[in-house]
Formats: sequence, structure tokens, C-alpha cells
Amino acid sequence: MSGGGACGPGRPWAWWQSGAGSLPGVRWAIAATGLFAAGGVCRLAGAPSWLWWGLYLSCYAAGGWEPGLDGLRALRERTLDVDLLMVAAVIGAAAIGQVFDGALLIVIFATSGALEAVATKRTADSVRTLLDLAPEKATRLDPAGREEVVETADLAVGDVIVVRPGERIGADGQVVDGASDVDQASITGESLPVDKQAGDEVFAGTVNGAGVLRVRVGSPAGETVIARIVAMIEQASATKARAQLFIEKVEQRYSVVMVAATLALFVIPLALGQDLRGSLLRAMTFMIVASPCAVVLATMPPLLAAIATAGRHGVLVKSAVVMEQLADVTQVAFDKTGTLTEGRPDLTHIRALPGTSLSERELLTLATAAEDGSEHPLGRAVTAAAHGKGLRLPLAAGFTAVPGRGVRAHVAGHLVEIGSPTHLLPETAPGAGASRALVTELEDGGHTAVVMLLDGRPAAVLALADRVRPGAPDAVARLRALIPAPPVLLTGDNPRAAARLAAQTGITDVRAGLVPEHKVDAVRELHQQGARVALIGDGVNDAPALATAHTGIAMGDTGADLTLEAADAVITRDELAAVPTVIALARRARRLVIANLAIAAAFIAVLVAWDLLGDLPLPLGVAGHEGSTVIVGLNGLRLLRGVAWQRAAGDPTERRP
Repeated sequence: MSGGGACGPGRPWAWWQSGAGSLPGVRWAIAATGLFAAGGVCRLAGAPSWLWWGLYLSCYAAGGWEPGLDGLRALRERTLDVDLLMVAAVIGAAAIGQVFDGALLIVIFATSGALEAVATKRTADSVRTLLDLAPEKATRLDPAGREEVVETADLAVGDVIVVRPGERIGADGQVVDGASDVDQASITGESLPVDKQAGDEVFAGTVNGAGVLRVRVGSPAGETVIARIVAMIEQASATKARAQLFIEKVEQRYSVVMVAATLALFVIPLALGQDLRGSLLRAMTFMIVASPCAVVLATMPPLLAAIATAGRHGVLVKSAVVMEQLADVTQVAFDKTGTLTEGRPDLTHIRALPGTSLSERELLTLATAAEDGSEHPLGRAVTAAAHGKGLRLPLAAGFTAVPGRGVRAHVAGHLVEIGSPTHLLPETAPGAGASRALVTELEDGGHTAVVMLLDGRPAAVLALADRVRPGAPDAVARLRALIPAPPVLLTGDNPRAAARLAAQTGITDVRAGLVPEHKVDAVRELHQQGARVALIGDGVNDAPALATAHTGIAMGDTGADLTLEAADAVITRDELAAVPTVIALARRARRLVIANLAIAAAFIAVLVAWDLLGDLPLPLGVAGHEGSTVIVGLNGLRLLRGVAWQRAAGDPTERRP
């Protein structure tokens, strides 16, 4: 189940405030749980039986009316729903005095339905919010060149819009005039703004930088990249839902067999002369001992305990289904920016050019003084590096910034210019050959190269790169030991930056220059090869691939609500090391589930055989049923212990699925 009703640490009521409390299923599940708890307290306190019976029966009504009604509707369509079977079982339990068993089943099923409703609502809401990335209005030029504000939905292919500094671009299209830098991380995942000028492509929802752009609309509103992202998420979610049809078939067959067996146990002995009470008692005993309560508890405690343990260590796993999916992962794919890296540029080094007599420290001081008034991310990276070294900055005069080109200022008697090599190193510039060779060397190494001129002559090249997230190489190494297939890097960044990052983290399969739909295609290709892919990403551009993957894992420091909702699990503490650990924990939970199912099945088989072939006393049948429930419940809760996470982090047996 993609999406979920859980919430991150520090927001215990966020799911309610987001509208989940308005869902009828949630309210009925809470009411059923409260009535069940009240009935248990009254029973233990020695209250009159009519009181706790009344509370338990009220629990039946609160949690059972909706699945019962759905089951009756299914009967009209000639299908036997497992929910109706559960309602019949709890009514049968009450009929022979075992009202507690029935109430417990009701609470389990009501809670499960409520969580599914919450997950569905939150996912649908967050998909709708993605469309808000594109502005509602845009400034369009009419045929006479006059500006008019129109709805972006009314823009037609061929219209020209004006995008001013700081505005979101209203449509996919091509720049026809102007120059600027555009933050398009929401679409491509690139950590740095991209210079745009006439002829370049831009996307709806991306943020314009310091320049003014005129953009010719290339796609109608319903066919923008953002609109296609929404469509892909909805398609992927629908595919996951269809994957649950196998479970429904199993439930249908189980329901038919159990109902038929219960009716046979009642009707046949009655026809052979057995008294009504005896026949009813045997049939109801069978329904109790054959009920799936123990099987349900055999499955859920290990998974829920694993979810709770993961949550205490910064991993939000949104459902028990997701925990099962994590155990099945056979290959991991990473986004780059904000996932394996920190998502912000870092000044790695300064390379002085021949003929420059200044030291690296002096060059950094001049560059920082010139960039101090810049709001560009590259300028902030240079400033941060200087502040980290405690440099004293001289005052800059005459600061100017030209979008897409760079900055210039007078500092300590020098004219300092910093910007793009394309604009600051024309072919005829003195020293251009050596400078361009150094720029090419740095760019081939995966860096972003920025040229610095002093008094019109090339003085240095500044190398910037997105910093590798601490612990990323170790996390990748653990995943390589844990999962047979090698990890894959899927990124919208350029191949050189991707190759540099892959070399630093130990990834050999690199696929770069991918837009969101290409990431989806890559995930589907891996699936077609038989892999069950866990994709780890952080931006809105990753949301379609997260929804398509077998399991989507989002880094929680992203501000993209859609990414968090499209993902099945969220790393809330921003630690990649949690990824291999939670996969190992999921595998331990799966082993406990298998063990518990074996225990539960053995109890059910023995008790059912006893009831069918012998004379199973009802109290003994209930005791066996409840005993199996307690055993598997306690066994599953072992993963709540504090050492469970540490064992998952270092258990050498967690080598293969």
C-alpha cells in the first residue's frame, strides 16, 4: 500500500488534522476500539455481565456494521466477501458465549480498514497538490506586445509569456528572449540552477532566477511534465492495487470452504438425529477454532513490532504491506541529488592559473568579497567556504550580477569577475587555452567549474560539487553485501557528475541525464528483468519512480509532500545507513511471520481435526484458540526489544533474501 496514515516524529496528530478524522471508517474504528477496551476493563473489574456484554456488543455494531453491509452487497453480486465471514464468525462467537473473541476480531478488521482509508485519502490529496507547483496565472503577451494576466489553463501552444525574477514558470516551452538561471530541481532533480537563454527548454512549475525570460508555450496545461508526473503516479498506484487481486482470490476460496464446512457441521448431524443445541455447538466450535484470528495475529505482531522499532530509529514504514515488500527487495536504485548527496553545492578547491601570483587563500578572499552580495547558490557556496575558514573580507564596490553570466565587483583595487566559463573565456581572451583546459579537466571530474578574472585576465578556476552525504559509501557497501544485484544510480544530473559520485560511493551501474519519465522507464526495465526494486529518492521529480518501484523510500528532509506520500517508507533522520538496516529488519520480521503462521496453522489443524473427528469441548477449543493467539503474539513482539535494530544492523545471517 503506497502512502499511509502514519505521521513523522513530533506530529502524533498530524494524520487527524490532515482530514483523516473526517473519514467515517476512522471514527467507527476508534469507537469500536474504545468500546472493546471499556468492555475488557469492566469484565476484569467484576462489573455485571450485562454491562460488559453490552459494551462488547456495541463494539460489534460500531466496527462490524460497515463490513457486514459490504459483505451483503457482495452477496448480491454472487461473491462471498471475507468481511462477511468475519461478521458471521463474531456473531457465532457471541451466540455460544465467546463474545470477547468476536470483539477482538472486529477491532482488528475495523482498524485495518481505517488505516487503508487514511492512506488512500492522503495519497490522493498529495497528488492533487503537485498541480499547485504550476502557477494559476501567467503574464501573456498579446499580438501587439502588451502584457495581460491570464489563467495558465488558458495558455495555448505558441503563446509567449513573460517570467520575472522569482516567479514560477507557467508552462512547458522554449526561451525566445532573455537570460536567467532556473531552479528546476522539482523536475530534473539537479542540485544547481541551470543557465537558460534563447533556445533552451523550460518546464512549468520551475522557479526563475534573477533574469527576465520570454517563453513560447510548447505544451497545453494538460500535457506538461508536471501533469504527466501526476498521471504516472496514478497509473503506478492502480497497478499496485491490482496486484492485491491474488489475496482476494485466496480470501474468497477460504470463505466458501469455511462457510460450507460450518453449515455441513450444523445440518448433517441435525438430519441424522442429533439435537439442535449439540449440532449448533459443534458448528460454532468449528467456526471459532477455524477462524483466522490466530493467523491474523501471527502475521501482524512481527510486522507492527518491526514498524515500531524502525520508527524509533528514524524510519517511517507506512504499513505492514510495505514491511513485507522491504523483505522481498532484490535490487536498490538511488537518486543522486539529496539522496546520496546533501543536495547543495560545496566549494571543493580553487585552482590558480599560470601567471597568478596570489595564494589560494587570497583568491578565496577576493572571490568571496565579490560574491557576498549574490543570491546564487554557487555564490553562497563560495561565501560559506570563506566563512568556514574565518576569512576577513574587504568591502566590495560596484557589485553587479548578470543572470546566466556571473557577478563583478571592485575589491581591494582589483576588478573581480566570477561566472560561467562560456561567457568569461572567449576564444580570443589572453590565457584562454590553459583556462579552458583546466575547466574541461574539472568538468570531466564531475565538478561545476566557475572562472575568476582579475582585472580582465583569468586568475583561477573554482571547482564546486554536491557534497556526498556522510555514510553514503558505507550504506552502499552494506547493501552490496545484503542484496545480490548491484545498486543502480538513476539521476537527472549530467554523466560526468554522476560518474564522479558513483566512484565515490562504489556504484558501478550509472544512468544519468534522466527526466522523471525516464526514471520510471528504468525502474520498469529492472522489474522486467525480474528485480524487485527499492528506489531511494528525495524530490518531486522522483515521485513517479517511487510510486512505480516495488518499494519507494524517501529521504525525509525533502520538503516535497508528494514525494513523502508517493513513497512507501521515509527516512526521517536523514541517515542512509538506515536503508540496509530496515531491509534486514524486514527479513527478520518475515521469518517470524513464517514461524507464527506455522504455529497458528498447527493449532488450527489440530483443533479442527479434534472437532471433526472427536468431541472437542468448547472451553478447550477456546483455550487452544486463545493459547495459539497468545503464543504467536508474544513471539512476534520480540522485535520490539531494543536489540532488534542493532541485530538487524550487524546480523551476518541477513545476507540474502
